[in-house]
Amino acid sequence: MSVSPSKENILKKIRKALSHSTPLPFPSSEGTQPVFPPLTQEAEVEFAEQFTKLQGKFIYCINQQEFAFQLTSLIKKQNWNKVYCLEDKLVTPVASQLAERLVKTDLAGCDVSITGCEYLVARTGSIVMSTAQTSGRTASVYAPIHICVAFTHQLVYDLKDALQGLKNKYGQNLPSLFTFATGPSRTADIEKTLVVGVHGPREVYLFLLES
Repeated sequence: MSVSPSKENILKKIRKALSHSTPLPFPSSEGTQPVFPPLTQEAEVEFAEQFTKLQGKFIYCINQQEFAFQLTSLIKKQNWNKVYCLEDKLVTPVASQLAERLVKTDLAGCDVSITGCEYLVARTGSIVMSTAQTSGRTASVYAPIHICVAFTHQLVYDLKDALQGLKNKYGQNLPSLFTFATGPSRTADIEKTLVVGVHGPREVYLFLLES
C-alpha cells in the first residue's frame, strides 16, 4: 500500500525525533534537590507553629513527671470520664491517678482517645500513625477528641523523611495502613463553610516529650 508524500514526511520527522534524545525542559527539577527550604528553627518549634495554625493544641513536656501532671490536669479539668487507650506504656505515668477513667472498650462511647504515633512532620504539622500501633485504625478517628503522645526523636522535617523512616523501620513488612493526620477533622464542602469534627475528632492534642 502506497504512502502519501505528506504522511511520509510526518513519519520521517517522527523517526528523526526518536533517534535523538530530548533534553529535559527543567533539568534542575529532577533529582535530589529539596523542594522546600531547610528549617530555620528547631523542629519542635516549627511543628508547634504549624500544628497550632491548624487548630491543634500543643503541650510540651520536659519529662514524664510534667507529662503526668499536664495530662491528669487536662482530663480532670475537661471532666472526661471515659479515656480510651490500648497502649499501656503511654499512660503508665498517670495509670494510678486515672485508673477509674481509663478504658479499653467502647471506643464509640468514650470521651477521648489516647494514641502514640510513628512520626511528627514539622513542615506541615502532621501526625503520622500506623496500624502497627496497638490502637489500630480507629482510635484516632472515631473518638470526638484525640490525644497523641509523641517524643522529640520522632520529629522529622518533611513527609519524605517520614516515609523513608517508615521504609527503614519496617522494610518489606509495612503495616497495612498509614494515616497522616493534620489537625482536627474539618471540611468546607457544604456551602464553603468550614466545619470542624465532621469526619473525625473535633479536637486534637499533641503532648511532646523530651527523649
